[in-house]
Amino acid sequence: MRRGQTHLEEDSQKEPAVGYWKPLMPSKGSKEEPETGCQDAGPGDESQSAEQCNVSRLRSSSVEIREKGSEFLKEELHKAQKELKLKDKECERLSKVREQLEQELEELTASLFEEAHKMVREANTKQAAAEKQLKEARGKIDMLQAEVTALKTLVITSTPSSPNWELHPQLQSPSKAVFRKGHARNKSTSSAMITAASHNVAPEPVSRECKEVDSVLFAEFQSWKESPTLDKSCSFLDRIYREDVGPCLDFSKQELSELVRAAVEQNTLTIEPVASQALSVVKGSAEDCGGPKKCALSGLPRTCKHRITLGDSGNYYYISPSCRARITAACNFFTYIRYIQQGLVRQDVELMFWEVMRLRREMSLAKLGFYPNEI
Repeated sequence: MRRGQTHLEEDSQKEPAVGYWKPLMPSKGSKEEPETGCQDAGPGDESQSAEQCNVSRLRSSSVEIREKGSEFLKEELHKAQKELKLKDKECERLSKVREQLEQELEELTASLFEEAHKMVREANTKQAAAEKQLKEARGKIDMLQAEVTALKTLVITSTPSSPNWELHPQLQSPSKAVFRKGHARNKSTSSAMITAASHNVAPEPVSRECKEVDSVLFAEFQSWKESPTLDKSCSFLDRIYREDVGPCLDFSKQELSELVRAAVEQNTLTIEPVASQALSVVKGSAEDCGGPKKCALSGLPRTCKHRITLGDSGNYYYISPSCRARITAACNFFTYIRYIQQGLVRQDVELMFWEVMRLRREMSLAKLGFYPNEI
């Protein structure tokens, strides 16, 4: 191709020859430009040769431009390939960073969930411990309240076997009564009273009871003591209900008697003394509630120094001393039974058995009409 261009440039610098120009056709399969032959040509072909020279020059310049363009494109392609390689490396780096971040995020999420579960477990454990402590505290409070209630009942109550000396000083010996009640104005008077009392009082015989355990009753108590309950179905309590509690709380007013029995069993009965100014007031009392001069349980005209309330009803029922002794004996029995059930009594089984027998005897005596004076 270079050879053809050089040949054309040399021919264009020479003077045109006279004769016919025969163009050289390129051989088949060759990329070289056809060489133009110069034959005898006339003056009229000069312009045609100039145009052919211009065409060949344009062709050579286009080939150069094409080669330069191809080289430029190759350089640009090489640059683009380099940039793609750099971007691929950057993408790989960013992918690794993303994978690392995802892994760290998963680990952080797992650690957070584990910490949350741990906190929940600790909170549940603390809550369970707090609930257990609360339950134990409530149990202790209930136990203490029951003990305080029983102690109040024991302080207020006076029975023949264990009288309350503060409430009933007349049950003491005359010599002690003189010391407690006497307000001597001089020594001679007080000494005379003591001497007279000592001469008039006969020596009290020493009472020694003989006791023997009933095997049937003791076996029933032992069976009940293994699993204490207030259920009437057990043989121990069933016998006591039939033989002692039922007769002791069986009053003339049957409907009110049933209410009193239920209140005693549920520990909701309250006994309180009647104020002195209310003893003379008879009007305004309901017929079934009795009054200061009429017992609501027996219906008999008696001086009633105490009254009872059943639960939260708010109604007051006036009771005679005999009815109060019967109710008090039954309440003492149920109080002791509840103490055993709650585990507050820590004694030998035989001692507990004899205490239950004593309380049964108190109910029997109260049913038969025996009660302390000034009750």
